[in-house]
Amino acid sequence: MNWKRSPRKPAREDAVNEEIGFHIAELTEDYIARGMSPEEARRRALLEFGGREQVKQQLREVHISPVFEGFAFNLKAAMRFLRKSPSFSIVVILTLALGIGANSAVFSAIDAIILRPLPFPHSNQLVALYQHDYKGRDANVSVAPVRLEDWNRLNSTFLAISGYYFDDLSETSGSLPEKVTECLVAPRFLEVMGVSPMLGREFTAQEEHWGGSNSALISYTYWQRHFHGDPGAVGQKLHIGDYSYAIVGVMPSSFQFPKNEVDVWTPSAPDAPFAQRRDETWFTVIGRMKPGVALEKATADLATVQSRLGKQFPKPDAELTVQIAALKDVIIGESRSSLWLLYGSVSLLLLIACSNIAALLLARTTEREHEVSIRFSLGASRSAIVGQLLTEVFGLALLGSLAGLLVAAASARGFHLLSKTLPRADEIGLNWQIVGYTLVAAVLTTLLCGLFPALRGTRRTLARSLAAGGRTQVSTRGTLQWMLVGMQIMLAVTLLIGAGLLLRSFQQLARVHPGFEPSHVLTFQVSGSWGETSEMKNVIQRIDRTLESLRALPGVEAASTAAMLPGVPSQYQIEFKIDGKLEPGHPILADSRYVSAGYFETMRIPLLMGESCRQASKTSDILVNRAFADRYMGNTLAVGHQLSGAIYNDFLPQGTIRGVVGDAREEGMSTQAAPTVYSCFSAPDPFPNYLVRTHGDPMAMAETIRRRIHEIEPARSVYAFAPLQEHLDEASQENRLRTMLLTVFAATAILLACIGLYGTLSYLGRLRQREVGVRLALGAMRSQIVARFLLQGLRVAVIGCAAGLVLGLGLSHFIGSMLYGVSSVDPATYGGVVCLILVVAACASLVPALRAARVEPVQVLREE
Repeated sequence: MNWKRSPRKPAREDAVNEEIGFHIAELTEDYIARGMSPEEARRRALLEFGGREQVKQQLREVHISPVFEGFAFNLKAAMRFLRKSPSFSIVVILTLALGIGANSAVFSAIDAIILRPLPFPHSNQLVALYQHDYKGRDANVSVAPVRLEDWNRLNSTFLAISGYYFDDLSETSGSLPEKVTECLVAPRFLEVMGVSPMLGREFTAQEEHWGGSNSALISYTYWQRHFHGDPGAVGQKLHIGDYSYAIVGVMPSSFQFPKNEVDVWTPSAPDAPFAQRRDETWFTVIGRMKPGVALEKATADLATVQSRLGKQFPKPDAELTVQIAALKDVIIGESRSSLWLLYGSVSLLLLIACSNIAALLLARTTEREHEVSIRFSLGASRSAIVGQLLTEVFGLALLGSLAGLLVAAASARGFHLLSKTLPRADEIGLNWQIVGYTLVAAVLTTLLCGLFPALRGTRRTLARSLAAGGRTQVSTRGTLQWMLVGMQIMLAVTLLIGAGLLLRSFQQLARVHPGFEPSHVLTFQVSGSWGETSEMKNVIQRIDRTLESLRALPGVEAASTAAMLPGVPSQYQIEFKIDGKLEPGHPILADSRYVSAGYFETMRIPLLMGESCRQASKTSDILVNRAFADRYMGNTLAVGHQLSGAIYNDFLPQGTIRGVVGDAREEGMSTQAAPTVYSCFSAPDPFPNYLVRTHGDPMAMAETIRRRIHEIEPARSVYAFAPLQEHLDEASQENRLRTMLLTVFAATAILLACIGLYGTLSYLGRLRQREVGVRLALGAMRSQIVARFLLQGLRVAVIGCAAGLVLGLGLSHFIGSMLYGVSSVDPATYGGVVCLILVVAACASLVPALRAARVEPVQVLREE
C-alpha cells in the first residue's frame, strides 16, 4: 500500500470523472437518437460539454462548499448559543483576553528584541570585536586606531572592519548652544553596516584621511528637527565645537546606530599623528564577516593576525587576544534571560487560563448531555456534534484573542514607558507576526480547552444521557475537574515562588546602604571634545574653573566630577603594582575610578585615614578604599606607598596613596564593594559627570547651574540634568520590571485558580443536592457538610502545592543569578507561598460549601 497517498483523494477524483462521463454519455445518446452517427454524436457531445478540467474544478467547488457552509452554520449557531449565556461567555472571553493578550505582549517583546534580526542588511554577518589582556591585567576592550587598521588589512574572513566612539559637543549656529551627540567613525563604517544615506552621499576617501575636509552625515531626527525635512540641508554648514562641518548626507530614519541619540556622524582619521600609539585605545570595533564564514573561523583568523602583530609589536600586542561576539547578542545583553523568564511565566498563565476554561466547558457539556442525546436521536453524527462544540469554543477563543490584541497593544506601550534600558524597546509593537501568533494561540486554545470536553460530552450512550436528564445522581466525583483545578494551583504555586523570590531579593536590595548618600545630588554634563585632549592642561583648567564656580553658588554644598557615576553598574578592573613590585600568583586587581577633589565630600564617603584629594595638587594623588587596604596591604599602613598599573600603558593611574576611604558600592547596588583605587584627576575625559550636592531639591538648582556655566562657557551646552537617585533607579529598572510583571502574573494565576476551585465546588454542589438532602434527612449536621466540601477543596490545594513546589525548585534555580541576598530555596518564601495558597483555597471553598449546606432536605426530596 502506498502510505504517501491519501485514500480519499483518488475516490473523490473517480467520482468526479464518473459524473463527467455520465453527462457526456447522456448527450451522446441524445444526439444518436436525433439521427447522428455515434462518432459525430460523441464529437458534438464533447464540444457542447466544454473543457474537462474546467468542469472538474466547478464540481470540486460544489463538493467543497458544503464544508464551508457547515462551518458557517456551526459558527452562527455558536454565536446564538453564546448570546443565550452571556455571563459564561464574558467570563471565558475575559479570561482568554488576559491569558492570550499577556502572552502576545511578552512574545511581541521577544520577537522585537530576540527573534527579529537587526535592522541592517544581512545582519547575521555583523559582529563586535574586542581586545583583551590575556593575563587579566586590564579590563579595557577598546582598540587603538592603528590596530584596527591592522586587523582590517591582514584578516581573510571579513569584508570590512570599522569602529566608532562618541563626543558630546555643542552646535553653535543658533542663539544658544545646543548639545549634539557626535559619533566619530573609522573608515568603512557604512560599508560594515550595509547602509547608505537617504539623501546625499557617503564620506569620500579623502575625507577619511588626516587633513581632509570636514564633513558630516546627520540623522533623520536631527534633519527633521533643525531643517524641517528640507532636502537643501545637504551642503549646508554645521558649527560644532571649534569646527565647521559640511553636511554631505542624511541617514535613513531606521538607522539608529550605535545608539538612538546620535545626531551627527563624522570621520575619524586613523592616520592622524595623535592616533599612532598602540596603547592609545578609543574605538569600539565592529565588523562584517564574509558570507558563509562562521564565528569560530573568524575568531581563529583574527587570533592568527593578532599573534603576528604580537611578534612585530611585543608591547603591548603580545599580551592581547581577540574576542568576537555577534553584534545582536551584544545589543541584547542580559535582557535575553529576563524576557525568556517572563515568556515562560506568561505561558504558564495561559495554561492556567486554558485549564480554567476547560473545567468550565466540562461542567457545561455535562449540563448539555440531554441536548446532545436529543441531537443523537435526530440522526446527528458524533463528529457533527463535536464540530459544533469546538466551533463554540473557537468563537470564544477568537473573541478573546481580539480582545487580547488590545491588551498586547497596551502592554507594548507599557514596555516603552517602563524600561528605558530595554534594548530595541522602540521596535516593540503589533505587526502581522504578532497577529498571526495570536490567531495560532486562539486555535491551540480551542484544542486545549475544548477538544476533551467535546469528546467527553459526546461519548455517553443515548439511554444513559436520557436517563440522566434530571438531578437524579446520588453523587459524582468530578475527577477530571479536580485534576484541572489541581493543575491550576500547581502552576500558580510555581509562579508565586518565582515572584516571591524576586520580591524578597528586591526588598533585600532596598535595605542595602550604598556607602554614599545619593539624596540631594544633582548630576549633569558639559559638552566637550576628545580633540581638546591634545592640550590636556587647558581641559583640566576649564573643568576646575567650572567646579570652583559651582561651589560658589548659593545652595550648593559641594561639587566634583567623576568618570563614572557611583552606584551605576560599571567596572574598569586593572592590575596594579605596589611600590613597583608584582607578586607572582597574587595579582592586585582593583576597580579603577577617576574623581576630582571634593568627590568624597560630595558623596559623603567617609575618610578613614590620611587626606582626601587636594585642590590644585601638583602631584598624582591616589586614594584606596578599605576593601583594597584590607585585602592587599594587610597590617601595613597603606598611606605613602606608590601604586601604578601593571601593564604597558602610560595612561593608567599611578601615584602615591594619600588616604583610605570607606567602602562604597560604586559598581552597583547588587555588587559588594570591591577593592577600588581612586585617582585624583578632575578631567578623566572632556565631558565628565558633574556631581553637585545641594541643600534642597537638586532639580531646583538645574536652571541656576545652567545659567552660571553659560556665563563662564558661553559656547558649551549643559545637558543630562538628573538627580543621582534617578540614575540608581534606572539602573535597577529591568529588575523592577521583571519583578513587577512576574508578580502580576502570579496574582492573576491565584485569581484564576480560585475561580476554578470556586466554580468546580459550586458545580459539584449543584449536582450533589440530592445526596446532601439525603444526608441531612438521615441526621447529618450542616457543619459536617461544610467540612466535607471544605476538605475536598483543601485536599486538591495541598496536592497542587506539593507538585508546584517541585516545579518551583526548577524555576528558582533558573532565576538564581537574578537574586540578591536570598537563597533560591529560601524557606520563608516557600512556606509563605504554601500558606497563602491554602488560605486562599480555603476562602474559595468556603462559600460553595456553605451554599451546599443550606439545602432543604424536604424540598429536594419533594422535587425528586
